[in-house]
Amino acid sequence: MKLGQFLESWRIVQAENRLHRIVLLGLIVTNGLSALSALRTERAVVLVPPNLDKEIEITRNTASSELKESWGLYLAELLGNVTPTNADFIGKAITPLLSAELYRSVMDALSEQVNALKIDRVATSFKPRQVAYEQETGKVFVTGELTTQGPNARAETKNRTYEFLLAIHNYRPRLDSIDVYVDEPRTLERLKLLKQQQGQEHS
Repeated sequence: MKLGQFLESWRIVQAENRLHRIVLLGLIVTNGLSALSALRTERAVVLVPPNLDKEIEITRNTASSELKESWGLYLAELLGNVTPTNADFIGKAITPLLSAELYRSVMDALSEQVNALKIDRVATSFKPRQVAYEQETGKVFVTGELTTQGPNARAETKNRTYEFLLAIHNYRPRLDSIDVYVDEPRTLERLKLLKQQQGQEHS
């Protein structure tokens, strides 16, 4: 009788050990999956830049609209305030932000602008008045007044819009396209309106 009770207790202990091993194995698997998931999940970095009044969020390949607007404003003020003396500085400042496809065209355009400024001894200054972000296209529009001033000429002021397509790559901003024009921001809504007007003129 005692032997039977012992064998029964032994079987119960063995069953409990098997159950514990299964549970332990399950915990190891779930912890491993959780760790793998945590490693593969992009972490959002929250920043409060000095020139913004609220938090912004940035991940490896995305960023909030406020951050892109801030970079767009920075770029517009750089490109709109060019003089023969600060041209080299502006070139060095903008170079790390340019995509490979955009680098050559932007640097060539900047070089041509600087050469023209040196020949005419002209300086430009840009005063932004509006910054807008278009969610559908990811474009940043910076609109303001560009003033051109020569040594012996009256200052000339024109409307100017800088249109940027900014992406985030490894937490760093990358400029994928740039357009500059004297028109108001060419948002999707405005382009649609212009297309309708052109259609009415041809009809």
